[in-house]
Amino acid sequence: MTVGRPLPKVVPRFVLASASPRRRQLLEEAGYEFEVIAPPVEEVSHAWLTVRELTVCNARRKASLVAKTMPGAVVLGADTLVSLGDQVLGKPANLEEAAKILRRLSGRSHEVWTGVSLCHFAAGKSESFSVVSRVEFHDLTDRAIQDYFEKVNPLDKAGAYAAQGHGKEIIQRIEGSYSNVVGLPMEMTTRMLSGYGINPKP
Repeated sequence: MTVGRPLPKVVPRFVLASASPRRRQLLEEAGYEFEVIAPPVEEVSHAWLTVRELTVCNARRKASLVAKTMPGAVVLGADTLVSLGDQVLGKPANLEEAAKILRRLSGRSHEVWTGVSLCHFAAGKSESFSVVSRVEFHDLTDRAIQDYFEKVNPLDKAGAYAAQGHGKEIIQRIEGSYSNVVGLPMEMTTRMLSGYGINPKP
């Protein structure tokens, strides 16, 4: 009887269910190979849910919608929200609203929450988690806010700012995961993906 070589383990496809260029960049920089499919999901913002619950709920909805059409793939969905006290600060509708948000955050600490959901329907697996980071802003003048907006588009960002790029001009300190503030907590995400057989390139 001839014993053949063991069959190579089949690694499932990895799909990012998000249109966020920041999440895509974080995964690419970490060495992951993946596809991007942005689900047509309207994010919920129910007042009776906590910020953590909102981010996890939206992440699950994004991941499960894509996973239903691709049951053999490992699908990652994520949602990031900024909160000041018990108030959620979403994406501003215009520059005037963005400036108001940064004035409120000026010289204060706030929290950034990201919910992450992983689905692999073919294997009957799905799980979600959330990560929170605390961000403290410099005292910002109106001139500093306008200078920042000339370099960064705040309209597609929760809280009207980004940690990467010119973030140091407005951020004094970050407690917790920096990548979480960017849009995806890579420390926890990497560990969770490994449990689904998804690992970065050597």
